[in-house]
Amino acid sequence: MRTIDLDSLEIFRTVVAEGGVIRAADKLHRVQSNVTTRIQQLEGRLGQKLFHRQGRTLALAPAGAKLLPYAERLLRLADEAESELRSAMPVGTFRLGSLESTAGSRLAPLLSRFHKLYPGVVVELVTGTTGALLKRVNAFEVEAAFVSQPFSAPGLETMAVFEEELVLVTARSVASVSGPGDLADATLIAFAQGCSYRRLLEQWLGKGGAAPVRSLEFSSYQAMIACVAAGTGFAIVPVSVLKALRATADVRQHALPERIRSNRTHLVWHGTPSVALARLIEMLGKP
Repeated sequence: MRTIDLDSLEIFRTVVAEGGVIRAADKLHRVQSNVTTRIQQLEGRLGQKLFHRQGRTLALAPAGAKLLPYAERLLRLADEAESELRSAMPVGTFRLGSLESTAGSRLAPLLSRFHKLYPGVVVELVTGTTGALLKRVNAFEVEAAFVSQPFSAPGLETMAVFEEELVLVTARSVASVSGPGDLADATLIAFAQGCSYRRLLEQWLGKGGAAPVRSLEFSSYQAMIACVAAGTGFAIVPVSVLKALRATADVRQHALPERIRSNRTHLVWHGTPSVALARLIEMLGKP
Protein backbone atom coordinates (compact mmCIF):
# COMPACT_ATOMS: atom_id res chain seq x y z
CA MET A 1 0.00 0.00 0.00
CA ARG A 2 1.40 3.41 -0.98
CA THR A 3 2.32 5.53 2.07
CA ILE A 4 3.76 8.66 0.42
CA ASP A 5 1.83 11.38 -1.39
CA LEU A 6 3.33 14.04 -3.64
CA ASP A 7 2.18 16.90 -1.42
CA SER A 8 4.14 15.48 1.51
CA LEU A 9 7.21 15.05 -0.68
CA GLU A 10 6.94 18.66 -1.83
CA ILE A 11 6.85 19.85 1.81
CA PHE A 12 9.79 17.59 2.69
CA ARG A 13 11.85 18.85 -0.26
CA THR A 14 11.10 22.48 0.57
CA VAL A 15 12.12 22.05 4.21
CA VAL A 16 15.43 20.61 3.01
CA ALA A 17 15.95 23.35 0.42
CA GLU A 18 15.03 26.20 2.79
CA GLY A 19 16.97 24.78 5.74
CA GLY A 20 14.10 24.72 8.19
CA VAL A 21 10.37 24.80 8.86
CA ILE A 22 9.98 28.59 9.21
CA ARG A 23 11.33 29.48 5.78
CA ALA A 24 9.65 26.43 4.20
CA ALA A 25 6.27 27.48 5.60
CA ASP A 26 6.75 30.97 4.18
CA LYS A 27 7.75 29.56 0.80
CA LEU A 28 4.77 27.20 0.70
CA HIS A 29 2.31 29.77 2.11
CA ARG A 30 1.45 27.45 4.99
CA VAL A 31 1.45 27.93 8.76
CA GLN A 32 4.47 26.50 10.54
CA SER A 33 2.42 24.01 12.55
CA ASN A 34 1.01 22.52 9.35
CA VAL A 35 4.47 21.97 7.88
CA THR A 36 5.70 20.41 11.12
CA THR A 37 2.66 18.13 11.31
CA ARG A 38 3.05 16.96 7.71
CA ILE A 39 6.70 16.11 8.25
CA GLN A 40 5.82 14.19 11.41
CA GLN A 41 3.06 12.32 9.55
CA LEU A 42 5.49 11.40 6.78
CA GLU A 43 8.01 10.13 9.33
CA GLY A 44 5.24 8.12 10.98
CA ARG A 45 4.21 6.49 7.69
CA LEU A 46 7.79 5.58 6.83
CA GLY A 47 8.75 4.58 10.36
CA GLN A 48 11.94 6.62 10.04
CA LYS A 49 13.21 9.95 11.33
CA LEU A 50 13.93 12.20 8.36
CA PHE A 51 15.59 15.02 10.30
CA HIS A 52 17.79 15.47 13.35
CA ARG A 53 16.41 18.40 15.35
CA GLN A 54 19.06 20.56 16.98
CA GLY A 55 17.26 23.44 18.66
CA ARG A 56 15.69 25.49 15.86
CA THR A 57 17.78 23.93 13.11
CA LEU A 58 17.17 20.72 11.15
CA ALA A 59 19.74 18.38 9.64
CA LEU A 60 18.95 15.51 7.32
CA ALA A 61 19.01 12.13 9.00
CA PRO A 62 20.32 9.14 6.98
CA ALA A 63 16.74 8.16 6.04
CA GLY A 64 16.05 11.72 4.87
CA ALA A 65 19.19 11.74 2.73
CA LYS A 66 18.05 8.47 1.17
CA LEU A 67 14.53 9.79 0.51
CA LEU A 68 15.59 13.12 -1.03
CA PRO A 69 16.72 11.88 -4.49
CA TYR A 70 13.54 9.80 -4.79
CA ALA A 71 11.46 12.83 -3.89
CA GLU A 72 13.24 14.89 -6.54
CA ARG A 73 12.64 12.23 -9.19
CA LEU A 74 8.99 11.66 -8.33
CA LEU A 75 8.18 15.37 -8.25
CA ARG A 76 10.01 15.92 -11.54
CA LEU A 77 8.06 13.09 -13.18
CA ALA A 78 4.80 14.53 -11.88
CA ASP A 79 5.68 17.94 -13.32
CA GLU A 80 6.59 16.36 -16.67
CA ALA A 81 3.35 14.36 -16.81
CA GLU A 82 1.22 17.41 -16.05
CA SER A 83 3.10 19.53 -18.58
CA GLU A 84 2.72 16.93 -21.32
CA LEU A 85 -0.99 16.47 -20.68
CA ARG A 86 -1.64 20.20 -20.60
CA SER A 87 0.36 21.19 -23.67
CA ALA A 88 0.66 17.98 -25.73
CA MET A 89 4.32 18.99 -26.15
CA PRO A 90 6.99 16.59 -24.93
CA VAL A 91 9.23 17.69 -22.07
CA GLY A 92 11.65 16.04 -19.68
CA THR A 93 14.07 13.15 -20.14
CA PHE A 94 13.66 10.73 -23.05
CA ARG A 95 15.87 7.63 -22.72
CA LEU A 96 16.52 6.05 -26.10
CA GLY A 97 18.57 2.97 -26.98
CA SER A 98 20.50 2.49 -30.21
CA LEU A 99 22.92 0.25 -31.99
CA GLU A 100 26.41 1.73 -32.23
CA SER A 101 26.10 1.71 -36.03
CA THR A 102 22.75 3.50 -36.03
CA ALA A 103 23.95 6.11 -33.55
CA GLY A 104 27.06 6.81 -35.61
CA SER A 105 25.54 6.92 -39.09
CA ARG A 106 21.82 7.68 -38.82
CA LEU A 107 20.78 9.52 -35.69
CA ALA A 108 22.71 12.80 -35.75
CA PRO A 109 20.43 14.63 -38.22
CA LEU A 110 17.30 13.01 -36.77
CA LEU A 111 18.06 13.98 -33.16
CA SER A 112 19.21 17.46 -34.22
CA ARG A 113 15.84 18.06 -35.89
CA PHE A 114 14.04 16.57 -32.87
CA HIS A 115 15.90 18.93 -30.53
CA LYS A 116 14.99 21.98 -32.61
CA LEU A 117 11.31 21.04 -32.61
CA TYR A 118 11.13 19.94 -28.96
CA PRO A 119 13.78 21.82 -26.95
CA GLY A 120 12.09 20.84 -23.68
CA VAL A 121 13.18 17.22 -24.14
CA VAL A 122 16.58 15.96 -22.97
CA VAL A 123 17.50 12.85 -24.99
CA GLU A 124 19.70 10.34 -23.16
CA LEU A 125 21.16 7.92 -25.72
CA VAL A 126 22.29 4.46 -24.62
CA THR A 127 24.14 2.21 -27.09
CA GLY A 128 24.48 -1.56 -27.10
CA THR A 129 23.90 -4.74 -29.06
CA THR A 130 20.42 -5.76 -30.18
CA GLY A 131 20.21 -8.35 -27.40
CA ALA A 132 21.27 -5.89 -24.70
CA LEU A 133 18.92 -3.20 -25.97
CA LEU A 134 15.90 -5.50 -26.03
CA LYS A 135 16.61 -6.38 -22.39
CA ARG A 136 16.72 -2.67 -21.53
CA VAL A 137 13.40 -2.02 -23.27
CA ASN A 138 11.75 -4.95 -21.52
CA ALA A 139 13.12 -3.74 -18.17
CA PHE A 140 11.85 -0.18 -18.90
CA GLU A 141 15.40 1.15 -18.60
CA VAL A 142 14.95 2.82 -22.00
CA GLU A 143 11.66 3.86 -23.55
CA ALA A 144 12.48 2.63 -27.05
CA ALA A 145 15.48 1.30 -28.97
CA PHE A 146 16.82 0.93 -32.51
CA VAL A 147 17.68 -2.75 -33.10
CA SER A 148 18.60 -4.86 -36.11
CA GLN A 149 17.40 -8.09 -37.65
CA PRO A 150 17.23 -10.86 -36.66
CA PHE A 151 15.54 -10.33 -33.30
CA SER A 152 12.57 -11.60 -31.32
CA ALA A 153 10.43 -9.04 -29.49
CA PRO A 154 7.22 -10.64 -28.17
CA GLY A 155 4.98 -8.05 -26.57
CA LEU A 156 6.79 -5.09 -28.12
CA GLU A 157 5.64 -2.73 -30.86
CA THR A 158 8.01 -2.55 -33.84
CA MET A 159 8.56 -0.20 -36.77
CA ALA A 160 11.04 -0.70 -39.64
CA VAL A 161 12.97 2.55 -40.03
CA PHE A 162 16.30 2.14 -41.87
CA GLU A 163 17.56 -0.09 -44.69
CA GLU A 164 21.17 -1.20 -44.25
CA GLU A 165 23.60 -2.92 -46.62
CA LEU A 166 26.02 -5.19 -44.77
CA VAL A 167 29.45 -6.07 -46.16
CA LEU A 168 32.33 -8.26 -45.11
CA VAL A 169 35.52 -6.23 -44.61
CA THR A 170 39.11 -7.42 -44.57
CA ALA A 171 42.53 -5.84 -44.93
CA ARG A 172 43.21 -4.49 -48.42
CA SER A 173 45.81 -7.23 -48.91
CA VAL A 174 42.99 -9.82 -49.09
CA ALA A 175 42.09 -9.80 -52.79
CA SER A 176 38.84 -11.75 -52.61
CA VAL A 177 36.60 -13.90 -50.41
CA SER A 178 34.61 -16.38 -52.47
CA GLY A 179 33.02 -18.17 -49.52
CA PRO A 180 33.23 -19.01 -45.80
CA GLY A 181 36.11 -21.42 -46.43
CA ASP A 182 38.42 -18.54 -47.27
CA LEU A 183 38.05 -17.30 -43.69
CA ALA A 184 38.58 -20.59 -41.87
CA ASP A 185 41.89 -19.58 -40.30
CA ALA A 186 41.14 -15.88 -39.87
CA THR A 187 40.08 -14.01 -36.73
CA LEU A 188 36.54 -12.71 -36.34
CA ILE A 189 36.41 -9.11 -35.12
CA ALA A 190 33.00 -8.21 -33.73
CA PHE A 191 30.85 -6.80 -30.98
CA ALA A 192 29.99 -9.01 -28.01
CA GLN A 193 27.43 -11.81 -28.24
CA GLY A 194 23.96 -10.32 -28.71
CA CYS A 195 24.94 -8.44 -31.88
CA SER A 196 22.52 -9.37 -34.67
CA TYR A 197 25.08 -8.73 -37.42
CA ARG A 198 27.57 -11.03 -35.71
CA ARG A 199 24.91 -13.73 -35.44
CA LEU A 200 24.21 -13.52 -39.19
CA LEU A 201 27.90 -13.76 -40.02
CA GLU A 202 28.50 -16.69 -37.67
CA GLN A 203 25.52 -18.56 -39.15
CA TRP A 204 26.92 -18.04 -42.67
CA LEU A 205 30.36 -19.22 -41.60
CA GLY A 206 28.91 -22.20 -39.74
CA LYS A 207 26.87 -23.37 -42.72
CA GLY A 208 30.05 -23.21 -44.80
CA GLY A 209 31.93 -25.26 -42.22
CA ALA A 210 34.23 -22.38 -41.33
CA ALA A 211 33.33 -21.38 -37.78
CA PRO A 212 36.08 -19.00 -36.59
CA VAL A 213 38.52 -20.47 -34.08
CA ARG A 214 39.41 -17.03 -32.71
CA SER A 215 37.50 -13.81 -32.10
CA LEU A 216 38.26 -10.35 -30.80
CA GLU A 217 35.45 -8.30 -29.27
CA PHE A 218 35.29 -4.52 -29.46
CA SER A 219 32.76 -1.92 -28.35
CA SER A 220 33.11 0.51 -31.28
CA TYR A 221 33.20 0.27 -35.06
CA GLN A 222 36.12 2.67 -35.22
CA ALA A 223 38.29 0.24 -33.24
CA MET A 224 36.99 -2.76 -35.21
CA ILE A 225 37.73 -1.20 -38.59
CA ALA A 226 41.20 -0.06 -37.50
CA CYS A 227 41.96 -3.61 -36.39
CA VAL A 228 40.70 -5.05 -39.68
CA ALA A 229 42.73 -2.52 -41.69
CA ALA A 230 45.85 -3.58 -39.78
CA GLY A 231 45.33 -7.15 -41.01
CA THR A 232 44.19 -8.73 -37.75
CA GLY A 233 41.01 -10.31 -39.09
CA PHE A 234 37.62 -9.73 -40.72
CA ALA A 235 34.31 -8.16 -39.68
CA ILE A 236 30.79 -7.45 -40.85
CA VAL A 237 29.72 -3.78 -40.94
CA PRO A 238 27.02 -1.61 -42.52
CA VAL A 239 28.20 0.37 -45.54
CA SER A 240 26.68 3.47 -43.92
CA VAL A 241 29.18 3.14 -41.05
CA LEU A 242 32.15 2.90 -43.40
CA LYS A 243 30.98 6.07 -45.11
CA ALA A 244 30.31 7.89 -41.84
CA LEU A 245 33.80 7.02 -40.57
CA ARG A 246 35.34 7.77 -43.99
CA ALA A 247 36.95 4.34 -43.85
CA THR A 248 35.95 2.93 -47.24
CA ALA A 249 39.53 3.28 -48.51
CA ASP A 250 41.08 1.66 -45.43
CA VAL A 251 39.60 -1.82 -45.92
CA ARG A 252 38.47 -4.08 -48.73
CA GLN A 253 34.75 -4.77 -49.00
CA HIS A 254 33.41 -8.18 -50.02
CA ALA A 255 29.79 -8.84 -50.99
CA LEU A 256 27.72 -11.14 -48.78
CA PRO A 257 24.75 -13.30 -49.85
CA GLU A 258 21.51 -11.35 -50.33
CA ARG A 259 19.85 -12.87 -47.25
CA ILE A 260 22.63 -11.37 -45.13
CA ARG A 261 23.49 -8.26 -47.13
CA SER A 262 20.07 -6.62 -46.94
CA ASN A 263 19.12 -5.76 -43.37
CA ARG A 264 16.60 -3.53 -41.63
CA THR A 265 16.86 -1.51 -38.45
CA HIS A 266 13.67 -1.37 -36.38
CA LEU A 267 12.46 0.86 -33.57
CA VAL A 268 10.91 -1.17 -30.73
CA TRP A 269 8.90 0.01 -27.72
CA HIS A 270 6.25 -0.96 -25.16
CA GLY A 271 2.55 -0.27 -25.78
CA THR A 272 1.22 3.26 -26.09
CA PRO A 273 4.16 5.64 -26.66
CA SER A 274 4.79 8.73 -24.58
CA VAL A 275 4.40 12.15 -26.21
CA ALA A 276 8.16 12.33 -26.89
CA LEU A 277 8.27 8.87 -28.46
CA ALA A 278 5.13 9.57 -30.48
CA ARG A 279 6.79 12.66 -31.96
CA LEU A 280 9.91 10.66 -32.82
CA ILE A 281 7.79 7.99 -34.51
CA GLU A 282 6.04 10.70 -36.55
CA MET A 283 9.42 12.05 -37.69
CA LEU A 284 10.63 8.58 -38.67
CA GLY A 285 7.46 8.01 -40.68
CA LYS A 286 7.98 11.12 -42.80
CA PRO A 287 10.10 10.89 -45.95
